[in-house]
Formats: sequence, structure tokens, C-alpha cells
Amino acid sequence: MASYKLIFRQSVAKDLRRIPKPDVAWILSRIEALQDEPRPPRGEKLSGQERYRVRQGVYRIPHEVADDARALTVVKSGIASRFAKRASRPADRLLMKR
Repeated sequence: MASYKLIFRQSVAKDLRRIPKPDVAWILSRIEALQDEPRPPRGEKLSGQERYRVRQGVYRIPHEVADDARALTVVKSGIASRFAKRASRPADRLLMKR
């Protein structure tokens, strides 16, 4: 299988600066592995979007896959708590209690 071209959004560099260097190396190795298998068995498709998410320890790596262009765009990278679902926001919790 041919390898996908990696594309990083500018925000990814900013996200990675906040993460300890040993963890950044770990995350980058996981991203490189996505080139050969952009939709790994343990990855998840994000609902309502054409994006996928893979885990690397406590970190999440959401990415977009363009099969026709053989490109994989890394959208963001960070700790799982920053990718919490909508219902975990305080305003949404208030609406859910009604």
C-alpha cells in the first residue's frame, strides 16, 4: 500500500509546544505510523465530521483523510481532556438538567 502524504495544520505546532518533549517524540512516531494506515483498527471516526481520532496514551490526534489525494492532515494534538464532548461544557450541563 502506498504511503499517505502528511500535512500539519499550523495550530499543531503550537499544540505540540505545550507537551513535554519525550511525549512529542511519542506522538510524532504515532503520526508517522498513520501514513501507512490512516484508519487504524483502534481509531475512531468522529461523528458528524470526516475526521478520525487515534489515541497515544493520554493524548488524542484528530486527523482528516483524503483518499483521492493520498493525504492525511493532522488537525490538532493534545491531552484528552481538551477534546471533551460538548455535554461536558458547563452551559450544556445546565441544559441537560432540565
